[in-house]
Amino acid sequence: MSDSITIRNPGLLSLIVDPGRKGHSDVGVPSSSALDLYACRALYALLASPDIPLIEALGPRLAVRFDADVTCALTGARVKAFLDDLPLPPWSSFTAKKGSILRIREVSEGFRYYLGFAGGLKIDPVMGSYATNLECRFGGFEGRPLRGGDILPLTAPVTLEARSFPEAMIPVMSPPHLLRVTEGPESEYLTPEARCLFWDAKHREPFIVSQEINRTGIRLLGKPLPFRKEMAKSIISEGIVPGTVQIPGDGLPIVMLHERTIGGYARAATVIRADLDRLAHLKPGDTVFFELVSPEAATAVWQEKKQQRDFFPSRCR
Repeated sequence: MSDSITIRNPGLLSLIVDPGRKGHSDVGVPSSSALDLYACRALYALLASPDIPLIEALGPRLAVRFDADVTCALTGARVKAFLDDLPLPPWSSFTAKKGSILRIREVSEGFRYYLGFAGGLKIDPVMGSYATNLECRFGGFEGRPLRGGDILPLTAPVTLEARSFPEAMIPVMSPPHLLRVTEGPESEYLTPEARCLFWDAKHREPFIVSQEINRTGIRLLGKPLPFRKEMAKSIISEGIVPGTVQIPGDGLPIVMLHERTIGGYARAATVIRADLDRLAHLKPGDTVFFELVSPEAATAVWQEKKQQRDFFPSRCR
């Protein structure tokens, strides 16, 4: 058998992802990137292998058999992972021997986690990316979620010394989730009272993540945000970016993720770039709060996070 891994159990949903498909939104092709890019970049640092295809997984029960010796790493949601019967620490790399099996038995904090292999998987890019576009059915592995029995070839298996991320650099992924936002183009469509309930630090209302959640968006439940009487409850479809918070006619927010380029509901707010990774870990039943910040504050927070991310390789031990 060639150097490869075999998916024994794909868990709830496992996809091939990477940092995303850039520069094609003008023709309706979204980025389809890893939803937690902080975890994605951390994994690259642990494996010393930038921009390789990764597995993004949901829920317990993911099981992978190794048909070659290769160094792997797990980041993202905190999971109880075992290589055969050996427990694995969070946000660390480890070397799997040929014939061993990785099993995820529990997700203890967060929602999505990432598994990568030093040297990468042998997968052909589409439009400059390995990411899976489920709607268009291209990219990743045959343009679809992984299934039990899938055999994924390894490009050139590499074994490295084990490395770990400092505990202080692993983000908190448990609820309640605070999402900082800037005002969107149609924020004035909402009544002053609705805007206060939406994002004012003193008066904001909590929202609950509904069961309607996927890589396209997250529908929230809670107190509806009313529109001003003279304002329409929809707009001509216009461009959206990941983190756009749309308010449909029922007044309940939808947070858009990485699988859409246009939308037809009022864009009341945008989650700041530094908080986008947290969206990967919102799961049904979680509590969400919004907080309005200025564009200047959003830029400052992002620069701080970006600087931290740039030092990832030197912080791994």
